[in-house]
Amino acid sequence: MRIAFMGTPDFAVPALHALHQAGHEIVAVYCQPARPAGRGRKIRPCAIQEAAEVLNIPVYAPIKLKKHPEEFEKFKALNLDVAVVAAYGLILPAEMLNAPKLGCLNIHASLLPRWRGASPIQSSIWAGDAQSGVSIMKMDIGLDTGDVYLEGALPITLQTTAQSLHDDLSVLGGKLIVQTLSDLINNPSLIPTPQHEDGVIYARQLTKEDGKIDWALSAKEIDQQIRALTPWPGTYTSLEGNLLKITKAAISKEKNTSVAGTVTQSSNSLTVTCGDHHTIELLEVQLAGKKAMSVQDFLRGNSISSGTILG
Repeated sequence: MRIAFMGTPDFAVPALHALHQAGHEIVAVYCQPARPAGRGRKIRPCAIQEAAEVLNIPVYAPIKLKKHPEEFEKFKALNLDVAVVAAYGLILPAEMLNAPKLGCLNIHASLLPRWRGASPIQSSIWAGDAQSGVSIMKMDIGLDTGDVYLEGALPITLQTTAQSLHDDLSVLGGKLIVQTLSDLINNPSLIPTPQHEDGVIYARQLTKEDGKIDWALSAKEIDQQIRALTPWPGTYTSLEGNLLKITKAAISKEKNTSVAGTVTQSSNSLTVTCGDHHTIELLEVQLAGKKAMSVQDFLRGNSISSGTILG
């Protein structure tokens, strides 16, 4: 098929590679413009631009699409069979959605209609869902409301973090979009399935403030928050007035009747009492301005006595 690929972050890269390896004609890649990144704030192209340049695919990086008819005309002139969208970052106007012969297909990182919106991966873990997945959706003018061609599910375990789920779903998305296009080649009149009206829920945009830990919550809730927000925006608490990031933790088998947030130190380990008197074991932490390190390494240079209250 003759394709335009529209994506920006590393989540989209496996799908671009999968489509290229499947032999599709990718005539253009759309992505967000290069922007300052890292501590040095140097101008850096996004992951998709870097991948497209390696594959020698022309890259387009418009700042805006809405109310820019010249962009519509460029897109229409590509004479596309389909456009594939994966975390692009710009809303496609109706003129662009309808330009390709088969429309625009979105690789969405949830099992729609659950977790439409901005943070489906993090939201599924934070909510304690048993599974997540990828939906290949025909885009319309709504927010992730389009009909679905294909879905694939993955389990969420007590070891699943936002990073690990992101990586697994990105690979799954590549497989599913290739399968969907194969299905459409074999049957161009294939009709996608409308989303159920029941079960619609939206994943809001996350902020750094979401990472603040409330130790009055249950150990299960706090564990889900830590895994959901790792690596971004990250979770944190305060230690004697200093910011302490929690980069890795696990639910402990221990129970404690202490006040929520109370630290217990034993044999180079730290556990924290939660609101339900179950505990969280801290495995990796980071003080402001320092590197993340294991709790064992942290305790070699920092003293936290039992009874200290976090938060």
